[in-house]
Amino acid sequence: MSSVHIVDLEANNKASVEQAARILVDGFAASSPMAWPDLESAQEEIYATFSGDCISRVATNELGEVVGWIAGQSQYDGRVWELHPLVVAPHYQGQGIGRLLVADFEERVRERNGLTIMLGTDDEDGRTSLSGKHLLPDLWLNIAQIENLGRHPYEFYQRLGYTIVGVIPDANGPGKPDILMAKSLLAHE
Repeated sequence: MSSVHIVDLEANNKASVEQAARILVDGFAASSPMAWPDLESAQEEIYATFSGDCISRVATNELGEVVGWIAGQSQYDGRVWELHPLVVAPHYQGQGIGRLLVADFEERVRERNGLTIMLGTDDEDGRTSLSGKHLLPDLWLNIAQIENLGRHPYEFYQRLGYTIVGVIPDANGPGKPDILMAKSLLAHE
């Protein structure tokens, strides 16, 4: 991996906002094409992170180009933060940039005295064994037996210490669940 820097994404940096928006559209095009189908919707998502109690950070390469973006919002009076979204430019994936962005996000949350980070990782395209079926009433059995069928990101988050804490069945339509994950930032012995 070449030199990567992680910095705040600022509203007045139009070039970086546009680059992050392009990455958001491209990064979700295969798995969730309706999430951000165009630059306008992606830019709206980014600009929403400039208000309220939010974190918005970008990874840039040695040329200053944005290669990844992570954002999150405070909840539960700042004790819990929702990580949403995380995206790395497709041609930079697999180089550790996502891992660096998550570690940086966790540090920013710790600085704000956050205790827990949560996230949802949708399965809209049949990439886990939870998709395409009725999950209730045996939800926890289904979660315990989850299998990754196609590079679903839940395993990426597990490698970073996140745990599946629940599933919202049919969140994205019949048989398309949202997998909820969380990580405690408290030191456990």
